[in-house]
Amino acid sequence: MTERQILMKKLSTYAFAADDLHLFLDTHPNDRETAAKLVRYKEKLRPLVEEYESKFGPLTADEKNGNRWGWIQSPWPWEIEEGK
Repeated sequence: MTERQILMKKLSTYAFAADDLHLFLDTHPNDRETAAKLVRYKEKLRPLVEEYESKFGPLTADEKNGNRWGWIQSPWPWEIEEGK
């Protein structure tokens, strides 16, 4: 497994957990323990996103660093050669 794949697996794990907790809070808005857990997962997710984007480019088409089209300047997933 490449470094990119390992990082993406970690990232997707925390993102899934955060999304799942967020959905739970939609039906249980007063659950403070779950709300605190959501904050912790988002705090763990943030540095993983930053690390991934610094090494491999943006994950989304959101405007980053004032460059709306920065996400298309990176190679597309099928253009990346494994092991490099």
